[in-house]
Amino acid sequence: MEVINNASGIGGLLTSFRELVKDSKKVMFIGTTGFCTPFAELMAYVIRDASIEVGFIPDIRHHEAKAIISTPSGMQIGDDIDYHADTVVLLGGLAMPKMKIDVETIKQNLDDILEGAENTNVIGICFQSMFDTQCWIGPINFDYIIDSDLSASTIKL
Repeated sequence: MEVINNASGIGGLLTSFRELVKDSKKVMFIGTTGFCTPFAELMAYVIRDASIEVGFIPDIRHHEAKAIISTPSGMQIGDDIDYHADTVVLLGGLAMPKMKIDVETIKQNLDDILEGAENTNVIGICFQSMFDTQCWIGPINFDYIIDSDLSASTIKL
């Protein structure tokens, strides 16, 4: 493994993501429903003006793939979309133990989604080293991982 970029904050996360997918034709996010969906929409926002088709697969149900579309209210889940893509972004919520998603099932889904695509990329985006702590690095052949740390302060005034 080699660190190719260090950045901070949401802006750093989004800029790193945009750079990794700039040559993609179609990006499919795979994440847990509810928790990961807004992260996929947020990341799709930074590529909204690019000629990249974007979609979201809930959990591991690639047959339920939906487009992520730009609307006057921001990026939102749209209609059904073909699940095949050249770039897949696995979101860290999938690896959370309470989701009980088997890494072998993810591998099988990746094979289906990337089938027939050229110049494929598998990108992981997670917080607090979720893919590493859950031992997904190795079984999943990630090309890149964006690993963020999140800290929060609640201030009473």
